[in-house]
Amino acid sequence: MKQFIPAVLLIISGLSTQAQVTSDNPLKTKMDSLVQTALSGFMQHPARVNVEAGVWANGQQYTYRYSSKTLPELNTQYEIGSITKTFTGYLLAKAVIEKRVKLEDDIRFYLNGDYPNLQYKGHAIQMKHLISHVSGLPFMLPERKDLFQLPPDSIPSVVIKSQENYGTAEFLNDLHQVQPDTIPGTRFKYSNAGAQLMGIILERIYGISYSQLVRKYITRPQHMKYTATETPGNSKVLAKGYNQKGAVMPYIPSFTLAAGGVYSSVPDMLQYIRLHLDENNRAVLLTHQPAWGDFSSFAVGLNWQMNKTDKGARRIWQSGGTFGFSSYCVIYPDLNLGIVLLSNEADPTAQEGLGVAAGKIFDGLQQTF
Repeated sequence: MKQFIPAVLLIISGLSTQAQVTSDNPLKTKMDSLVQTALSGFMQHPARVNVEAGVWANGQQYTYRYSSKTLPELNTQYEIGSITKTFTGYLLAKAVIEKRVKLEDDIRFYLNGDYPNLQYKGHAIQMKHLISHVSGLPFMLPERKDLFQLPPDSIPSVVIKSQENYGTAEFLNDLHQVQPDTIPGTRFKYSNAGAQLMGIILERIYGISYSQLVRKYITRPQHMKYTATETPGNSKVLAKGYNQKGAVMPYIPSFTLAAGGVYSSVPDMLQYIRLHLDENNRAVLLTHQPAWGDFSSFAVGLNWQMNKTDKGARRIWQSGGTFGFSSYCVIYPDLNLGIVLLSNEADPTAQEGLGVAAGKIFDGLQQTF
């Protein structure tokens, strides 16, 4: 394995913003040029701060860093947002392989107390529904149906306040009030609450915390030394996150852990990509099977979103967004290829922009290599 860590710094010119963008991309290889083209476009947005790229291709890994401020250290940690849900999906797959649980199990088997509401017309919410956004559970608990009608600048404080003194007991109490309005497994409806509930259930199945599960089954075996679930204040390499106005944003509440609370670096995420390119691992393969939908158009696995390229190769991806961070991770198991992009800025176009940049890198690789 060869790791590409370019040492040459350059200034990207011709950007529409007044800020100069620094990079460690030496522009010596075709890969360098592909990444330069893709990320120069992303960094043209005047709000962008840092973006780091990792590519696994042809049995080699490549890393690149770009910044409109100070170039980040190689192992800088970013909130990866909803990419965390793929960690949760992998942990569920491990539990299935170990015969601790079945994907078709009624989730109420793993909850204390009576939850007659967690069904619709006799159709129970199953384990696989929680991690594929078809459970019918709300976007978050406590539920705020008007959340995205609020002024955008107020949303972080509203969410943080709702999570103060809010833990498992409060979450499970609010769960009694949920009323699904469709048959589970039939309609895609994005739900952080579903992933959070899966985290609670996994803790009960294994008898250890979600953080311990991540360390035991993912970060330690994959040597992901800069991936953490702990309080961000404990980290000296954690980036600050910014909104589109340049304001430093708060980190997400700790109780959202199983839905979006993991912090990681680009080198570590390349290790994670390599894990998911190994479909001889039965748990990995299970996470890539559609739990809802179809590969020919759009499917969801154990939280990976999936479809196929024009040439029929499987594209498996997940993006993430928090108050001050945006992320995108995509793997192509049939091509032994993966791309991860991490940014410490969040705005309405950032996640889509990262997806577009990753698509440009992929298209260039298909034409060049």
